[in-house]
Parts: sequence; C-alpha cells; structure tokens
Amino acid sequence: MFSVSAPPDAEWAMPALVKGSVGLHLLAAGAAAAMPQFAWWALGSVAANHLLLTGAGLWPRSRLLGPNISRLPAHRAARGEICLTIDDGPDPQVTPAVLDLLDAEKIQATFFCIAEQAARHPALTREIVARGHAVENHSFRHRHDFSLLGLGGYRAEITRAQQTLAELTGRRPVFFRAPAGLRNPFLDPVLHQLGLRLVSWTRRGFDTRERDPARVLDRLTDDLAGGDILLLHDGNAARSAAGRPVLLEVLPQLAARARSRGLRWAALADAETGAPSR
Repeated sequence: MFSVSAPPDAEWAMPALVKGSVGLHLLAAGAAAAMPQFAWWALGSVAANHLLLTGAGLWPRSRLLGPNISRLPAHRAARGEICLTIDDGPDPQVTPAVLDLLDAEKIQATFFCIAEQAARHPALTREIVARGHAVENHSFRHRHDFSLLGLGGYRAEITRAQQTLAELTGRRPVFFRAPAGLRNPFLDPVLHQLGLRLVSWTRRGFDTRERDPARVLDRLTDDLAGGDILLLHDGNAARSAAGRPVLLEVLPQLAARARSRGLRWAALADAETGAPSR
C-alpha cells in the first residue's frame, strides 16, 4: 500500500485573488445587510468577482488561483533544456509506438496519465516507467465537469488517481495536470495537501483536434526555446489524412527541429535539479 501524499513542506497559502474574493464577499454581504439600497451594487461586485475567478480557471497557464509550472526554471532554460509532456493515455494502439519513437530519438518524456485508463492497461503503464519516463497524475476519470468540482470532489478524484498510479508504477506522482487545464479556486489546497505541483505548458499542438501534422509541428516549434514545456497526446489523438495518430507523425520532425536549434530534451524533474519549486 502506497501513501498517496507527501507531507506539505509549508502551510497552504491562500492566493491573493482568492483571499480578496473572500473579503469582497464578506464586505458585500455586510453592506447589503446594513444598507439594503446598495444591495444591487453589492450583488454586481460579487458577480464581477465570480467572472474574474472563472476567467482565471479557464486560463490554463494562470497563476492567479495558485502556483502553476508552465515552463522550466531559468537555470534549465539557460542550458537549452525543453520538456515533452504527453497526456490522456496510456492508449494500447498509440502508446507503444510513441515509446519506440522516444527511444529512437533519445527523448525522456513525462506522461500525464488518466488513472482509470492506466488501470485498464497496467502492463503498458509499467512499460512507460521501465523505458525511463515518468507517469504523473492527470486525474482519475478526466471528467468534463472537473472545473466545477468542490473540495470534496477534487480530493476524491485526485486521491484515487494518486493511489492507482502509485500502486501500478511503485512511485507516487509529484505533478498534476488538470483535464484541459481547467480548474477553480478549490484545486490548489487539495494539491498542496497531496504534495502535488500543478503543471500546465508553454506551447501545445492541439493534436486532439488538428489533423494536419504540419500545423501541429509549427505550433510547437514557432520560437521554440529553452525552458519550454510542450504538450502532445497519446490518448484521444487526432488522425492525420493517412489515418495515423498525429503525434506519431509529429515526433520525429519535432526531435529534428529541436536538434537543429541546439536544444536538449530533459525530464520535468530530474536527479540533478529535482522538481521545480512551488
């Protein structure tokens, strides 16, 4: 039995936006009670605040709701390191071919796996780790309503994924990526409690809906530079005109372009630098 969390190294710090939102709600409630004639103004301010919170949750790279790793630390960027992350697997039709390509190109990747999918394919999940890649937490079910969950919902969904992935791989995930990158203010305290760091990305290929590998490649490599975290998908992968998962057509060309620019692939967390700090 594996522990699903590591003891937090510090108390959770409420993000400034969330702290301000709590204060605004209290102030609005007090103002409406004391001065009913201003109730509509109070309600309007609360509604505007909710729109701001919603916008922050719909922006995957936002740090307004808590710490969010969207690129590698400066010292790693200076070394020309970039990181490949692969979401939504494992997929028995796609992931084995991805692993072979990664071996051929000497790329160490980070797989953000849907735990329910990993449990369906335990041998493949363990193969990812055996090939030298990391398996991290991408929730248990990849729920479409993930950004609408409360504290209890987040705790249940993410804890179950932690337990499943730890039992399958023998390693507790240390990073978490929200489904589609969407979230709300209740996510950060749960991640802190479970010892997880939120990770988004610097650039993505939109390869779950884009069928043209050239467009996906251009999105990933336009101004590609050290420190970038790239996002592709082995699960839910779009198919090219040739009927192949777009990821499989993009990877060799992506590796070639990275080499031509003097960049080198690195793990999201490695033995030399450890995990990027919250």
